Amino acid sequence: MFPDFTPRPHLVAAAAAPHEELVAAAADHLDAPVPCAGWTVRHLVEHMMTWTPVLAGAGRGTPPEPGAPQAVGDWPAELGAARDDLVAVWSDPASWAGTTTMTSTELPAAVVGTMTFCELVLHGWDLGRGLGQPVTWDDALLEEAHAALAQLTPLGRQMGAFGPAVDVPHDAPLLDRVVALAGRDPLWTP
Repeated sequence: MFPDFTPRPHLVAAAAAPHEELVAAAADHLDAPVPCAGWTVRHLVEHMMTWTPVLAGAGRGTPPEPGAPQAVGDWPAELGAARDDLVAVWSDPASWAGTTTMTSTELPAAVVGTMTFCELVLHGWDLGRGLGQPVTWDDALLEEAHAALAQLTPLGRQMGAFGPAVDVPHDAPLLDRVVALAGRDPLWTP
């Protein structure tokens, strides 16, 4: 049912690297739109606050039930601590082995690890776009993200997690091809 996903624990910290600065900037722009249809920065950070602990727990084999956190109080610190935990868990090669769950469905851990890696890249780009801040990763990481999304998006589209791929020229910048594969318009602006 699932393709054979490549474990990428060595890329998780690099994928998460831009998030700290972006989240700090987001605190003053919660009502700004982001590329996710109908969402604002607030919706995106609350989505991240909900799923970051769940994905970290899945890496341990014991995910908590998704909560409904809100971007109030010192939410940037809370999200930062959760992100640090997520990075620590999924940077460990052992978390990519065997099976785990996110809610109630058992999945290969490498699928959930791949989802985590891709979420870090895609939501980093979403947040950067919404804030008008450029976000970059090196080409090696983006090649891995593109390869991972090529495997992940068919399943993700069935689950409603990704929109249809956006057509971009074959020689478009690699980051544009990554986000386009996930159904985002690389030319989106607020």
